[in-house]
Amino acid sequence: MSALEAQSAVGALTVVHEEDATTGGPSKGGMSWFRSPWRKPRILATITWLYLAWSLLPVLVAILFSFNAGRSRSSFQGFSLRWYTWDPESVLHDASLRGALSQSVKLTLITVVIAVPLGTAFAISLDRWRGRGSGTSNFLMLFSFVTPEIIMGVSLFMVFTKLLVLVPLGTPAQLLGLIVFEMAYPVIIVRARLLSIGREYEEAAMDLGASPRQALRLSLLPMLLPAIIASTMLVFADTIDDFVIVRYLSSNASTETVSIRIYDTARAASTPALNALASLVLFTTLIAVGAGFVIYRSLTRGERKGSSGLESFAAQL
Repeated sequence: MSALEAQSAVGALTVVHEEDATTGGPSKGGMSWFRSPWRKPRILATITWLYLAWSLLPVLVAILFSFNAGRSRSSFQGFSLRWYTWDPESVLHDASLRGALSQSVKLTLITVVIAVPLGTAFAISLDRWRGRGSGTSNFLMLFSFVTPEIIMGVSLFMVFTKLLVLVPLGTPAQLLGLIVFEMAYPVIIVRARLLSIGREYEEAAMDLGASPRQALRLSLLPMLLPAIIASTMLVFADTIDDFVIVRYLSSNASTETVSIRIYDTARAASTPALNALASLVLFTTLIAVGAGFVIYRSLTRGERKGSSGLESFAAQL
């Protein structure tokens, strides 16, 4: 075949491909729309949107009634910030609601600050451990991740009441229980990132004159930062609305969180202030996760296009 014939054949295939992309499928008249592999997934998209609407509708209704001007939780009587600010039973003025919100935020922030660095350190150590006992350690680290939370809550309650009696129920026990349970998330996420990075960057950094500690701080940790941010978002979102562990390890009303408060009063004759309390937790979670997502996208935007971690380290030498 001559060069001119080959060029003509390539041009014909390009035209056919463009026609297929324009019409949504191959230009065979006998093939139906359902059998066309180029068709748009309209059915799957419809099912997805219906599922999202069904999932979000109860949440949107609960948020709507948090702005109700009346005391009803079933009949909307006008828009108002009554249950957020100025009513005596609002979140701002009710000491029990403020205490539940404060306890949830306190437990969440302390858990994130402790669990994420510990999980990152455990992930690095498990990734580098080669020897007897490494497989068992990997399994034990993932044990809390695969164990049902109800079993974890009961087990922690028995540990703190029968064995570690020096740790009182309440905030100390809740913090220890949440840290143990949530540490598995950064271990899994950071280890997955480590497996994709490999050891080459650290080894090359040390070949350029860096010490092992410098290679870890200047080369590996910046490359692990997206996984650390993702772990932080996940731990924050999972901790702030945790119910089982904090309920088993709570001691009195001062250690009740928002989830416990909602569970205890949801079926009673409560006011829309309960909706306002739940909405505040939801808004806090959305803001935190949204900020973390923006940071994550900014960190990974030029990951494959920009300079590598090794080049960044070499530039600092």
